[in-house]
Amino acid sequence: MKTLTVGDTAPAFALQNQFDKSCELQAALKDGPVLVYFYPKALTPGCTVQACGLRDSSSELNDLNVTVFGISPDPVKKLARFAEKHELNFSLLSDEDHAIADAFGVWGEKKFMGKIYDGIHRLSFLIGQDGKVAHVFNKFKTKEHHTVVLEHLKTA
Repeated sequence: MKTLTVGDTAPAFALQNQFDKSCELQAALKDGPVLVYFYPKALTPGCTVQACGLRDSSSELNDLNVTVFGISPDPVKKLARFAEKHELNFSLLSDEDHAIADAFGVWGEKKFMGKIYDGIHRLSFLIGQDGKVAHVFNKFKTKEHHTVVLEHLKTA
């Protein structure tokens, strides 16, 4: 697993969101920076806490012209249930074949309760309007993710 680092060009992508509409990184970058956050599985406790923190921070993120894309290997229908249940106000993108997770370097071996499996590592990338990784968020607790992101954005 070779994770993207600051200065790397973010892979271009177009993925279906919870409304089954295509969302493209390049198009979103025209409006400002994009926060691409990878999470393992919709409707699970940690992923819900992380998503709700971003939901509740949407006005501050909007003021900074930041678009949020949450990416997981979940199918579109599950993303729709997740977004509706928790009133999420940003795009959740389906990466079922984990091609984009691979491209960002967040798909790899994980260990949980003694089991080893491949899955998404919980990382977030701030992509600048130039298409390059401006910051990698890799050390945070799910309940503090939105705070860490906002603190970085306000001091950058």
